[in-house]
Amino acid sequence: MPVQLLPCGSEALLAQFDSLDAALDFDAAVGAAAIHGVVETVPAARTVLVIFDPLVTGPDLLAGHLRRVASRPASPRPAEASADIEIPVVYDGPDLDDVARHLGIAPAEVVGRHTACPWRVGFAGFAPGFAYLLGDGSLEVPRRAEPRVRVPAGSVALAGEFGGIYPRDSPGGWQLIGRTDAVLWDAARPEPALLVPGRHVRFVAVAP
Repeated sequence: MPVQLLPCGSEALLAQFDSLDAALDFDAAVGAAAIHGVVETVPAARTVLVIFDPLVTGPDLLAGHLRRVASRPASPRPAEASADIEIPVVYDGPDLDDVARHLGIAPAEVVGRHTACPWRVGFAGFAPGFAYLLGDGSLEVPRRAEPRVRVPAGSVALAGEFGGIYPRDSPGGWQLIGRTDAVLWDAARPEPALLVPGRHVRFVAVAP
């Protein structure tokens, strides 16, 4: 997979890719390679931040390792062994009708596609507990032209190729199709984030 490596401060390299799949494949491959000195990787939509210990390795040496990893054929990413996480959703979001019009389908079909889609957590970001969910491409819609100043916690949303759930009140420009009472982030839990990369998510429609 073609990769461009850029310095990011004194203790990290940023690997850039042409696609989300390439970034996720590279992130998994770096983890499997167990490169000496790599402390952590942080995947995103088209990049992977590789954080290293400067007392163990340096950017030039690490870059060589990373290019070798990128040159190998991608291996299948390991599947999450645990069961799907079910998220109950009331589908009454303020943008549901607009999403339906954009896709040329009825609002009920938007709900049907959203609940039937096998969602997977690709990566985390934006806010603690926010997960970028990867679907089957049947609900791809643009972001809102004008972001909202406040999106309520629990809002279930779509933007571009991703799905997501707002873990707390915040500004946001995603299309809101529903709401859930699921707690996305709880610092008191052993694993604070409910949705972590690799996990699978199934949305279930419930009555208000």
